[in-house]
Amino acid sequence: MDHWPEHLPTTQAAVDALRALGARYAREIEVSDDIGADQTSRRSSAGIGVTTDPDGSLPHEAYVEFGGVPRVSVRLYPDDDALITVEGIECPDIARDDVPAFLRSVFEGLAHVRARRFPPGYRLVVPLPGDRTHKEYVPMILLSPWLSRNVR
Repeated sequence: MDHWPEHLPTTQAAVDALRALGARYAREIEVSDDIGADQTSRRSSAGIGVTTDPDGSLPHEAYVEFGGVPRVSVRLYPDDDALITVEGIECPDIARDDVPAFLRSVFEGLAHVRARRFPPGYRLVVPLPGDRTHKEYVPMILLSPWLSRNVR
């Protein structure tokens, strides 16, 4: 699948896109689903046995882990965003529609770590469509072999 949907309207559509991405890059993928307001992480205020949101919808959250290097996991939230973790570096608040592009950048080697001399520091830089980038601070102590190999 070389063409990805421009909009991923549901968590399930995003999971399907991630399964296709795993197949494209020959990566094992493991998916776990949490369905219902009493099961999803951001709905902890839901009462016991309450499975739907006030509007009657059934929230769906998924956790996806990819095998191989770099280590990558994705938590897809029902609120149209995601938390992507690359080699232990958390990248929060990624729009669900940007998740496939973010992962393609990582798997295709476009993502890199930018080193700064003064003040010393590192940032994970992930190119996204439309000349956008996602940047995340990387503590030196968390520089894994994969991150170190991609320092520019």
